[in-house]
Amino acid sequence: MNPRLRGLYFVTPGNAAGRLELVLAALRGGARIVQYRDKTDDIEARRREADAILALCQRAGALCLVNDDVELCQAIGADGVHLGEADAAIEAARARLGADRIIGASCYNDLQQAHAAVAAGADYVAFGSVYPSATKPQARRADLNLLRAARIELKVPMCAIGGITAENAAPVVAAGADMVAVIQGISASPDPEAAARALQALFSATYLDGSAR
Repeated sequence: MNPRLRGLYFVTPGNAAGRLELVLAALRGGARIVQYRDKTDDIEARRREADAILALCQRAGALCLVNDDVELCQAIGADGVHLGEADAAIEAARARLGADRIIGASCYNDLQQAHAAVAAGADYVAFGSVYPSATKPQARRADLNLLRAARIELKVPMCAIGGITAENAAPVVAAGADMVAVIQGISASPDPEAAARALQALFSATYLDGSAR
C-alpha cells in the first residue's frame, strides 16, 4: 500500500472557470490528491493549467495526477496518471512513465477488471459510481458490498467515486475506500474548503468495528 494514496481525492470539474481557486480550496481543506481532468483540445491551455495545479499541489504536499493523458503527465512531471478503460493500456503507460509514477485505473463495478488492472501494474483502482452522479448520470453503479469485497481481495489502495459528498461519504470510507474522489461535492458546495475539510476528516475517524482509517 502506498501511504500517500489515502484521503480526499479532488477531481477538477469540467468548467475551467474558477478551477484553480477550487483546487486551492480543496488543498486548504486537506485534499491529499488532485486529479487534473480536462477534455478540451487546447493543448497549450491545458499544459499551462496543469502546470499551475501541479505547483499548488507541490506546495501543499499533495499528489497531482492527470486524467487520461500520459503525454501531459510526462511533460509537466506530474505524480501520475489516471486511466479509464478506453485510454492507454496500463502496461504502455508504465513503459512511458517509469516505475516511480502512479497509475490509477477505473474499474467501474467490475472486481475482475480490478484484479486485471493490478496484475498489469496499476498502483490503485477506482470503483464507481457509488451514488447517483450528476457528472456522469449514466455511469455504472458500484455498491458498498463491492467495495467490501474489493477491500478483502485487493492489495492496492482503492478509490471510490460518484456522487460522494461530505454527507454520504462515511459509509464509503467504512466499507474500505482508501480514497474518495469528489467533484461536485466540493465544486458545487457553498464553502468548498469546509466541504473538503469534512471529507478529509473521515479518514481519521474510528468506526464501530474498532478500525481506524
